[in-house]
Amino acid sequence: MPELSRFFGIIIRMYFDEHNPPHIHVEHQGDKAVFAFNGNITRGQLKSRTAIKLVREWIDLHVSELQEDWELAQAGNPIKKINPLD
Repeated sequence: MPELSRFFGIIIRMYFDEHNPPHIHVEHQGDKAVFAFNGNITRGQLKSRTAIKLVREWIDLHVSELQEDWELAQAGNPIKKINPLD
């Protein structure tokens, strides 16, 4: 599972053989959640409200890059890393 970004102990990944709607897999301190590109959690949970806030902020900053990576992954092409939050 390719890693898109990593920051503040948060790992963000995207699978190549995923189903719609577009989403990312997020892991933080053993918790796992799936986020849609609008920032909603669609599966799982993160206990840290701060981590949720940071992931949503990151998504907002990189939604066009996420969409591009989703399209690359759907076509079976390598995805591009996305800058972490600073």
